[in-house]
Amino acid sequence: MASSWILTCTWVLPLVSALALMAFPANATSGVKRFSLFANALNLVLIAWLCYLFFRNPPQAVAGSTQPILAFATDVAWFRDWGIRYHVGVDAISMSLMLLAGIVVFCGTLASWNIESRAKEFFVLLQVLAAGVFGSFIAFDLFAFFVFNELTLIPTYLLIGMFGSGRKEFAAMKLNLMLMGGSALILLGILGMYLESGKHTFDIVELSQVRFEQGFQMWAFPAVFLGFGILGNMFPFHIWSPDGHASAPTAISMFLAGVHMKLGSYGCLRIAMYLMPEGARAWMDVFLVLATAGVVWGAIVAVRQKDLKYLNAYSSVSHCGLVFLGLAALNATALRGAVMQMLAHGFITSAVFCLIGMIYARTHTRLIPEMSGLMTRMPFLSVSFIIAGFAALGLPGLAGFAAELNVFLGGFAAGSPLAVVCTALAVLSIIVTAIYVLRATNAILHGPPNAAAAQVTDATWLERVPLLLLLACIILMGLFPGRIAGLVDQALIPILNNLNR
Repeated sequence: MASSWILTCTWVLPLVSALALMAFPANATSGVKRFSLFANALNLVLIAWLCYLFFRNPPQAVAGSTQPILAFATDVAWFRDWGIRYHVGVDAISMSLMLLAGIVVFCGTLASWNIESRAKEFFVLLQVLAAGVFGSFIAFDLFAFFVFNELTLIPTYLLIGMFGSGRKEFAAMKLNLMLMGGSALILLGILGMYLESGKHTFDIVELSQVRFEQGFQMWAFPAVFLGFGILGNMFPFHIWSPDGHASAPTAISMFLAGVHMKLGSYGCLRIAMYLMPEGARAWMDVFLVLATAGVVWGAIVAVRQKDLKYLNAYSSVSHCGLVFLGLAALNATALRGAVMQMLAHGFITSAVFCLIGMIYARTHTRLIPEMSGLMTRMPFLSVSFIIAGFAALGLPGLAGFAAELNVFLGGFAAGSPLAVVCTALAVLSIIVTAIYVLRATNAILHGPPNAAAAQVTDATWLERVPLLLLLACIILMGLFPGRIAGLVDQALIPILNNLNR
């Protein structure tokens, strides 16, 4: 029982912290930063403790069952007359994503330590954003899930519009319009399931036992999947992402790419595919093609980028496409790969955006042609950039390799000629990924230092903490993927049983 309260605290604590930060004087910048760092560190400790308890004795799914076995669950009536409940809990998938989110929020706080102007507003909004994502990952009631998801939209808009750079107002508006469009599709599907079920409930576990009519699933599934796909950076609905990342401050770029987009692919799996399996089987060839197009197109466009943030943004389009490719293959190996790719990409892209922010703070440019010879001036940041870059291209021993391998094996195992062709194209895209990663790395790190690199210094100890933590996660996940894969397999059993019934 105590652990279930700790799970609730993971989203309540950021909200309480936001309220507490609002009481700070406007000029108490140092105090705001320390309090925010303490709150996010405490939340990370709570999540790490729950992970320890969970992974020490993980719940075992019942063979043949379509109901998830949740740890640390709380299920109480919220709006009884409408069938809305406060039902929260975790399985291996949501627990792993909670840990990812906790680490990225903590690292993003440290990466924002140099913010001086309107620091109170920045950290208040960051805490609200974190609360929405934490709540979404643990919610097993569709209404609660939707509310938590919507809670992330306003702070995202304000954080980019107020603290971003470049065309920040345009980027913030474009991002929010796209995500609100996705939310409208999600809400349409959620209300449809609520009315169609005949059970007067939004509870995901109860709805998983309902056999929705095929005609209903044929329109509701693509609506929900597309809604979450927009959030998850799915091609061709990714157009909010490059401008949003390029204009966002470092911590928000880390959060958007590392965590927030995972909420989209998580929703596709947990809600659209799990609750509407016939729709998934009927529509997945379409989404398989879109996923492959995203993998290939994102990599090709990334080659042409001269701005490091845009390069990483289009790289994210490609790597998020691998998540959707795994989901679309509809088998155990591919779904395992999709979940592992969510985690791997979360750690990798957060580390890269963190590094880009630190490099920009020193060189005052993100343009690749304007930088060279950084290795001699800042070896720690340079080596970190190399590790993160090689993880992005799937080097064995780092997080991306095991995830991509499972996606590719699952894609080939899907059996259909279309799946084989799409998977082969995705495998070949690795060559393009290697081109843009190695070219950017070679251009900015090697050669004689130019004017941008002349006076730069290496990372401070405070800056090294988030990078070391993210790189440690990338390396550990790459060296020991089996434990994660085994736990994910248990969490996927109910979803696969529903898909195959």
